Amino acid sequence: MDGFAIGPPQVIVLLVALQRIAELVLARRNTARLLAMGGVEIGAGHYPLFVLLHGSWLLALFLLVPADAPLLWPLIGLFVLLQLGRAWVVATLGPYWTTRIISVPGAPLVTGGPFRYVRHPNYLVVTGEIAVLPLAFGAWELALVYSILNALLLRHRIAVEDRALADRRLSEAA
Repeated sequence: MDGFAIGPPQVIVLLVALQRIAELVLARRNTARLLAMGGVEIGAGHYPLFVLLHGSWLLALFLLVPADAPLLWPLIGLFVLLQLGRAWVVATLGPYWTTRIISVPGAPLVTGGPFRYVRHPNYLVVTGEIAVLPLAFGAWELALVYSILNALLLRHRIAVEDRALADRRLSEAA
């Protein structure tokens, strides 16, 4: 590409991409284990849309943010805090963490960690990440477009997940 350069924003995006790849490896391992335990995947049809959304978000940041874009350090700091929130969610869910909706009949719902405060903490973290990282590079247009697309997908996914877990929530409340 003529005039394309790698700068600090691209390095940060590459680091985030590497993190996401490592998470996908963990998620795939956990998904296989959960399915072997009798887990059932719900809502698989919309999963490729999330892969497309997140992949294109990273690609857009990598290709469209100028290499010399100034970094807004307070927002970079906020993004790092969001990564700590992500790690808290993953650690709390442990072997139940995956990027898919897998319900294991009879398994207790996780109610510790950030789930004490928010029903869907991972989605809250992701919503923040999708907005904050582009804003940290001054790319408010990408933050806006991807935040809207993410909100539309999450609206559907949360409804699917809540329906999938409704019976287990009721049985634990009884």
